[in-house]
Amino acid sequence: MTVLEPRVQATRYTVNCMPEDSSPDAHVFEIAVEYRGRDLWAVTRHHQSLGADGQWSWGPEWPPGKPGSREPENDTEWDAYHAARDEWTANHRHDLDTALKLAQEAARHVTVNGLTVQAALDRIAQIRAAE
Repeated sequence: MTVLEPRVQATRYTVNCMPEDSSPDAHVFEIAVEYRGRDLWAVTRHHQSLGADGQWSWGPEWPPGKPGSREPENDTEWDAYHAARDEWTANHRHDLDTALKLAQEAARHVTVNGLTVQAALDRIAQIRAAE
């Protein structure tokens, strides 16, 4: 009889410039690094992925100029769709070290309702100093 050995693997990291105990709302400044298989990771926030170029994206644009307006209708269009998807995926999946580096850099620039991370931290420090 074969003994089954469970595999244990981390599949998600959170990256945040807000200290965990700074505010009950600190999580809204969070960026996630999530495992996508094949040793590749995605940097995500609000269902967008961060590309190697530092740009956030909802996904591949197809058809060009009118993303999501219709499905491919023939083999040529399906080939173009798959090529666009593969190109997008190649730009938005990273090895773990690269994903963590991209997430750490992006975390410094997170804005929530017009409030930067630094402004939120300054506001928290003001409130605590006044207490």
